[in-house]
Amino acid sequence: MRCLERNKQNIYYALYTGKAEATDSNGYKTGEYQLTYSDPVLLRANVSPAKGTARLDVFGEGVEYTRVLCVEDPDCPVDEYSILWIGISPTDNEHNHIVLRVARSLNNVLYAIKEVNISGESHHQSESTESTELSEG
Repeated sequence: MRCLERNKQNIYYALYTGKAEATDSNGYKTGEYQLTYSDPVLLRANVSPAKGTARLDVFGEGVEYTRVLCVEDPDCPVDEYSILWIGISPTDNEHNHIVLRVARSLNNVLYAIKEVNISGESHHQSESTESTELSEG
């Protein structure tokens, strides 16, 4: 999949920076943690249409993704813990995609991404799942 300029669109990404202890409306710590991310950064990338069944599965079996993101910079910092805004502005909206898998090659990077519906939460996975994955990798 080549990244022709005419096929690229503007998307935004934010990198995982850690987690912070949540506080209630009075400023007291709640004992829960919220994931924190960098400020959104503009990225020009090729975003595939919805996933089809005739696609070569470069990310392995059992990965349920909805689209593929192709970036021609092999040093792109987006990773499996990043969040994405595709087709929406990050200033007024919660993120609408997460990165599931990364496949780097010599000339580009492919990302298996999944659309998510965020309803009042600022993270894309539960705290226990996220902390387990971060401690393993």
